[in-house]
Amino acid sequence: MKKYLHTVLLFLFCHAVAHAQAPLPAAVNTDPARAQVTLPDPANPALPSLILIGDSTVRNGRDDGQGKGPAGQWGWGNPIANYFDQSKINVVNRAVGGLSSRTYVTSGHWGRTLALVKRGDVVIMQFGHNDASAINDDSRARGTIRGIGDETEEIDNKLTKAREVVHSYGWYLKEFVADIRAKGATPIICSPIPRKRWEADGKVGRNASNYGGWAKDVAAREKVGFIDLNEIAARKYDALGRDEVMKLFPLVTPDESVHTNWAGAELNAQIVVGGIKALDVPVLVSALNEKGRQVAALEDERPVVDAASVKTEQALNPALPTVHLVGDSTVRSGGNKGMVGWGERFAPYIDASKANVVNHAIGGRSSRTFHTEGRWEAVLKQMKAGDLVLIQFGHNDGGRIGDPAMKGRASGPGTGPETVDDRKPDGGTEQVHTFGWYMARYVQDAKAKGATVVLLSPVPHRDVWEERRDFETFAQWDREVAAQNGAQFADLTMVVSDGYRRVGAGTVSTYFADARTHTNEAGAVFNAQAVVAALQGLKANPVAGWLSPQGRTVVAAAPK
Repeated sequence: MKKYLHTVLLFLFCHAVAHAQAPLPAAVNTDPARAQVTLPDPANPALPSLILIGDSTVRNGRDDGQGKGPAGQWGWGNPIANYFDQSKINVVNRAVGGLSSRTYVTSGHWGRTLALVKRGDVVIMQFGHNDASAINDDSRARGTIRGIGDETEEIDNKLTKAREVVHSYGWYLKEFVADIRAKGATPIICSPIPRKRWEADGKVGRNASNYGGWAKDVAAREKVGFIDLNEIAARKYDALGRDEVMKLFPLVTPDESVHTNWAGAELNAQIVVGGIKALDVPVLVSALNEKGRQVAALEDERPVVDAASVKTEQALNPALPTVHLVGDSTVRSGGNKGMVGWGERFAPYIDASKANVVNHAIGGRSSRTFHTEGRWEAVLKQMKAGDLVLIQFGHNDGGRIGDPAMKGRASGPGTGPETVDDRKPDGGTEQVHTFGWYMARYVQDAKAKGATVVLLSPVPHRDVWEERRDFETFAQWDREVAAQNGAQFADLTMVVSDGYRRVGAGTVSTYFADARTHTNEAGAVFNAQAVVAALQGLKANPVAGWLSPQGRTVVAAAPK
């Protein structure tokens, strides 16, 4: 009996082993410390080229899936070629696994790639995954200084045995941009693809507070196109759910959280193509094939709202003074996709028996386009002596004049009289002034009507206030214009940021209807209270006699 039982147990054990799930294959290291790969040249030098530089998430290993086909590791730079007509453009993937923004330069890869760049080409860069590594070790020595500043660290490189000055992540990106522009080509910066990691709230982790945010900052400062691959891909991962996201990465052990398989690379390539279409880079958009044309452009987080859909407001009692609100979608969003601007929740803080509140703001406008579209003239027609005008612009004023992605909104930097001629879609020319010029014009016109003006710096982005002050230059320009033209300035950026610090990042994350710019109902109420607090903190409080009981409960902000 014992012998029989032993035989049965042995049979069951062997049967279970035979039918158990096969162990996952071992993960493959496709980021060699000293990448020895052959990089492609443009197939047809007579054509314009889209050149890609980056790490293994753009071009993995030898770009062969390690012989595992679609199940292997692939960077998005491989499938993106399938979205372009190869008879119109070269797609040249010169990314190298294992390299950072620093070592792509010091290894000589950038010098060899730059030699291929010519006028009319486009270079897309995506670095960051390897920049967080050690700055100096005997393995890879590829790290960069965190941030985008000009700090340096001089080292005796343990790997190369050479003396080296190491710069910040942002410094290397800026060098790429400068080199590309010097060749007459167009640079575009991508934030790094997200890792397959979930936060406590169940969402995929973002890197807006470090490499993704720094990449975006460099793009903004250098006025180049930016594709937020990290944020957009993370949103898609969130929508797909954990089980589906697992299918976008190789099934190996230990778990692969960085490098995608072909399906994941395809998803990221589609996002980049969508970003290209949103940026409207002519040489790239015109070279898209049928597959590329079917990809939708990424949604602009700063859309230009159709004026016909926005109701024109009028003072309820023309005999009373009026508070006129002028600005963009952070002042009035109209509830679109849950977005609410602070101006839409400002009225309850003003006693309606003492003053009107009229919100003239409209989404997608800058200090420039609010003027050129005739909207300011319409405000002036309603304005009279004794009124108060609150003006907040800046969100749509950045970027490069003439860049199609800016949709004709960018104003010139500074407060001076200099101008730039911009070609309009109808073939005409527009003389574009500085941000400060437009703001000064608003102040002067309103004062000529006998109104009081307060310039407000823009409400901060969701992903910036924890790291540093947002909209520093726009606040400086607003302050200068106010001082020079007899207006008051309220640093709304910092009043809101200080409030965010008091309630904490977790609560702040519930205040937004989108990734970083537009508030929801709760956020709009929070910011409206901040506006009241900022006004009460001014030396000459312009709403002192108009506050409602609700408005009087708001504590004045400390002067900024």
